[in-house]
Order: sequence, then structure tokens, then C-alpha cells
Amino acid sequence: MTENKLQNIVYTHVTQISDLEEENKFLKDSLESLEKELQKYKKTPLIACEIRDIIEDKALVRLPNGNEFLVDVSTNCESPLLPGESVLAEQKNLTIVKKVKSKKNFDVEKFVIIEKPKTSWDVVGGLEQQRIEIQEVIELPLKKPELFKKVGIEPPKGILLHGPPGTGKTLLAKAVAASTDSTFIEVVASELVQKFIGEGAKLVKEIFQLAREKAPSIIFIDELDAIAATRIELGTSGEREVQRTFMQLLAEIDGFKALGNVKIIGCTNRKDVLDPAIVRPGRLDRLIQVPLPNEEARKEILNIHSKNLTMLKVDLDKINKLMEEFSGAEIKSTVTEAGYFAIRSKRTKVTEKDFMSAIDKIKEEDLTESREHLEMFG
Repeated sequence: MTENKLQNIVYTHVTQISDLEEENKFLKDSLESLEKELQKYKKTPLIACEIRDIIEDKALVRLPNGNEFLVDVSTNCESPLLPGESVLAEQKNLTIVKKVKSKKNFDVEKFVIIEKPKTSWDVVGGLEQQRIEIQEVIELPLKKPELFKKVGIEPPKGILLHGPPGTGKTLLAKAVAASTDSTFIEVVASELVQKFIGEGAKLVKEIFQLAREKAPSIIFIDELDAIAATRIELGTSGEREVQRTFMQLLAEIDGFKALGNVKIIGCTNRKDVLDPAIVRPGRLDRLIQVPLPNEEARKEILNIHSKNLTMLKVDLDKINKLMEEFSGAEIKSTVTEAGYFAIRSKRTKVTEKDFMSAIDKIKEEDLTESREHLEMFG
């Protein structure tokens, strides 16, 4: 056998050994990775809970189902633990093993709309008396708090706007927020009722904390009757959770400083079902009714929404009389629909006939809605 052949054989064996070693290393890495992954599946998951209190070297925790336990704290857990913090615990003995760091106000901002409204009083039509009342209760204390100190009285903490849908309650709230340069925090009350026990009350607390941080601010609670309806004795957990959330809302209102720069505006279409506790003196004790507009108010609203409309021989007084019992929202919708009728006819000017067709359409929609309501609840 020649020397070259021997060299080739040696080289081939060395190459094969190298490939086998590389393959062996790859298989070992894969095996370790799979073993680590397997260990993850074997591990018992940790349970999230909330610290209620610290008692000596133990912690009182509340589980998502509402149960509370006095448990040990692992020596490896970050300290100190404070009431209200979220932690992870072993499922078997609930020993706390880790503190959960969460973004401040992360949860609350998913449930509210935060904005700085630009709505001016110029776009609020037919609500002069309501405007005066809301300016006295909300705007004046925010702009001139020293005036109340001099007189020696405490301004109301909030107001309740009530009346039929579409009459301008939200518009009034946004206008006063804009006039005072306040942060407008809009909350739908039904969103405050959460699936888990205690979460709704916690959310209410965080909303008010957020309002204080962004003050001057206005908390606008729409559909207030969803959580503030008259309390009744029901054994369901859902009803108890609603009442728990409502009690937290009352506690937050009572906890406000008299001359604080956070104001509350409640809004409802069903004032008759509200619990007396929410409208008693010291809470939302200023009740401002926002009714359907009368003929003069409808004219003012119609002029506001049609001022930029290109019209051809339209008698707005005649149109106004045909919109009896229309809300402000329906008047705005009528103007928009009239514009659509013109566009469909490939015109750039709105005629009186377009307004007539729009009014008929809105009335038909209202009639259909009334029928469906009667069929559902009748």
C-alpha cells in the first residue's frame, strides 16, 4: 500500500470522526433542550394573587376567586412586600415566590377614554340653562377655587346629567372640560363590572387615582344606572359584585377633598332607577335635566349643524317644524342624511326635498326601533 493511499484512508477516518463528533454534539444539545422543555411541562404553574396585608413574617393574600389565606413568603422573594401588590405563589401551599412588576395604571387605561376635548360652547345649541348650571358647578370651582374659600362654602363634587338619549349630555361634559382645559376621562359604567370578584372596585379606585394624577380632570361616567341602580337583596354573585363596585364609587366620591380639582359628571337615561345614595347631598347632588329641545332650541341646533351646508332654496323654519320631538343627535343625523341624498343624486347643493327625505328616514328608523323594543320587552 502506497503512502498516498494511507494518507487518504487516515484523512477519511479523521473526517468521519469529526462529523460524528459534530453530530454527537448536536444531538446532546437537542437532548438538553428537550429535557429543559420537558421540565417546563412537569412544573406546577404559579398562581397570581394580591397582597392584602403583612402579618409579622407572613402575608395575607387574596386569590382571583376571592378566597383569602395567610401564607409564607419565600426567602428568595423580593422584599419588602406591600399591600395591594401582585405576587406569584405555589399552587399547593401558596408560598409566595415572586413579586409581579406591572405597569402603573396599565389596566385602567384599557377601560377608559382619555382626551383633551376641543369642543367649544359654540357647538352646544338649545341648552342655555343647562350650560349656566354646569358652568357654576364644574367650571367656576376649577377656574376660581379661591372664590369659594373667601365665601366659605364647599362647591359640589359632581353633577348628574339626565334625560332622553341624544340630547347633548356628553357634549355638555366635553364642552366644560374644554373650557377648563381639563383632562376628560370617559368611563362606561357597564365596563366597571368585571368578571372576577373585587376587580371592578379596584378599577374604580385606579380611575380616580388616574384622575388625580392628570388633574385638573373631569371623570364622565356614562350609563351610570348600570352600577348605581337601587340596591336589592339578591343572592347572585354578579349582583353582589355590582354592589361592591358601587360602594367603591361612593367611597371614592366621599374621599375627595372639597376643593379638589377633580370633578365627576354622571350621565343616565334612567334617573328613576338610581339608588338615592348616589344623589344625596355631598355626592352627585346637582341634578341637571337635559330634555328634548323645543322649537327654538331645535332651530339653534339646526343652524349649528347646517352652517357649512351648501343649500338651494331651503326654508329651515319649515324643516324645523317637521322635526318635532327630535333630539339634538337626530337633528344632526337629519342634516347628514340630507347631504347624502344630494350626493346620491350627484348634486353639490342640498334641497328642501333632501331634508324631507332625511326626516322621513329618521322617523322610520325611530318607528322600527320602537317596534323592536315593544316586541322585546312588551
